[in-house]
Amino acid sequence: MSFITLVGLLAAACTTFSFLPQAIKTIRTKDTQSISLSMYALFTTGTLLWLIYGVFTNNLPVYLANGITLAFALIILAYKIRYK
Repeated sequence: MSFITLVGLLAAACTTFSFLPQAIKTIRTKDTQSISLSMYALFTTGTLLWLIYGVFTNNLPVYLANGITLAFALIILAYKIRYK
């Protein structure tokens, strides 16, 4: 594995796992009042598109990070829609 791939994986880990506290808090409290529905819908769509891009370009850091981030974003988005 190249050095640049390792840098990409580290960057992916930092940005991806920054979503974990928000997802946990949202699941526990079901409080989504301060979250913008349009922003999260757009963000989730963008994350899905980055995942597709990463898969088609065979870019491990991009598809790994965006696959995990997409899961967190979908949880938060689902809670936002369900618990208005």
